[in-house]
Amino acid sequence: MQYGGAKYDRVLLKLSGESFTGERGYGTDSDAVAYMAQQIKTICDLGVQTGIVVGGGNILRGWEAESRGMDRSTADYAGMLATIINSLALQDALERHHGLPVRTQSAITVQQIAEPYIRRRAIRHLEKGRVVIFAGGTGNPFMTTDTAAALRSVEIEAKVLLMAKNNVDGIYDADPRLVPDAAKIKFLTHQEALERRLGVMDSTALSLCMDNDLPIIVFDLFETGSIEKIIAGDRLVGSVVASAPAL
Repeated sequence: MQYGGAKYDRVLLKLSGESFTGERGYGTDSDAVAYMAQQIKTICDLGVQTGIVVGGGNILRGWEAESRGMDRSTADYAGMLATIINSLALQDALERHHGLPVRTQSAITVQQIAEPYIRRRAIRHLEKGRVVIFAGGTGNPFMTTDTAAALRSVEIEAKVLLMAKNNVDGIYDADPRLVPDAAKIKFLTHQEALERRLGVMDSTALSLCMDNDLPIIVFDLFETGSIEKIIAGDRLVGSVVASAPAL
């Protein structure tokens, strides 16, 4: 099915580190990165200004490293470096395979490989049709990349935050990978998502979205055509978290 237009003119796409593992289950799978790049190209072709925040959990998670005895702040900074590695892999795939202009901006200083994060510059890149990848989380320990995604969404005035999941097509009342009869929830308010603790994103990120009336769509990026349908306004795809049902 072909979609002729876009409901949103500017979006923030959150990619989990897990999405980069593909069939391997660890590290970075080139096929998975290529697939994600193709999906991003699809929405760029619709004229959508696209910002991206990537996780780093396929390489290192701060809380996991802490559980093995690493200092939490140090572990979180290492996790920020992991997001930069994923950002560079995605940047390369977007540029090399699809010829898209990409700028990676980092919240921590790595000037040889990424621009520093500057809000006004990021918006200018988006206005010029460039994909902007926001690396390094928020630049602060104890903050997740979900919080970074919510923060950057608000800063760049994105119309919606797209939370891409790996093989989970929305929000469920239990983990569908563990509970076969888990029920899918099509709509929640931000407050309900906070109160029910359904794992949409961490509470800091959810609160930031709620305070700024930012809608969230949770969907499976690896479901064929899902992101294109969402951009076109198809409300049957994924699950929505917003202040009111009419997104």
